[in-house]
This record gives sequence, structure tokens and C-alpha cells, in this order.
Amino acid sequence: MQLSTTPTLEGQPIRQYLGVVTGEAIIGANILKDMFASIRNVVGGRAGAYERSLADARKVAMEEMEEQAQRLGANAIVGIDIDYEVLGSDNGMLMVCVSGTAVVTA
Repeated sequence: MQLSTTPTLEGQPIRQYLGVVTGEAIIGANILKDMFASIRNVVGGRAGAYERSLADARKVAMEEMEEQAQRLGANAIVGIDIDYEVLGSDNGMLMVCVSGTAVVTA
């Protein structure tokens, strides 16, 4: 399955548009990660645990979107958009949403 943020794939005409496909993943921030992230903020550096969690959530959302496209018979997804939203009354969760258009290319 080819994935692209662009509306087309160079050299591959789109033969059929199958519709919008989506994927979502929600991750919660736990207290241990928060504590170490706070320490990093004071001494500098990157919050590796958060970065790994975010990458995992993005991967899950992308896989969900791909599975949806495969069920429609697509061999590519174009126009992919990735969004991040903070959720919860204490902003304790992060939602990763991906969407794109499932297509059949030549």
C-alpha cells in the first residue's frame, strides 16, 4: 500500500476514488512519564518516553487507516493528513487522527 500526503502519485494515474479512510489512537500520559518529562524540561533535552508514545500512537492510527483502505480494495491512500489533539479535563490524553482518500492506481 502506497501512502502519500500529496493528492496524486507521480507516474501512477488514479483509476478510482474509493472514499475517505480514517484511523485514530488515543494515548494517556502516565505519572512516571510526566515526572521524567518535568525533569527534562528543567535540565533540557528531549522527552523520549513521550516521543515514543506519540510515534506508537501515530503508527496505530496509520495501520487502522490502511486496514480500512484495504477492505475497500485500495492499493494507495493519497492526501493523508495527521492531526494531534489534547483531550481530557486535565489534558492527560493525546489523540492522533489520520485521514486520507483510498484510491486504486494503475
